Amino acid sequence: MNDSSKIFLAALVGAAAGAVAGILLAPASGKETREKIGEKAGEFSDNVKDFAEKSKEKFNEFKESAKEKVSA
Repeated sequence: MNDSSKIFLAALVGAAAGAVAGILLAPASGKETREKIGEKAGEFSDNVKDFAEKSKEKFNEFKESAKEKVSA
């Protein structure tokens, strides 16, 4: 994992932790809080999927580049 991937992953984790803390500390009913947590969990899941797809694309680009350099 390269530095930019680590930074992006750390930002995702930090954003998720901040969102959960904000929701839990906000004055709302239990039902509203659970709904918000569910929404944020869905958003986090989408972000993780995007990160995984981008990482896979970068890996494939790196792999192809390495193949070209080895065959040259």
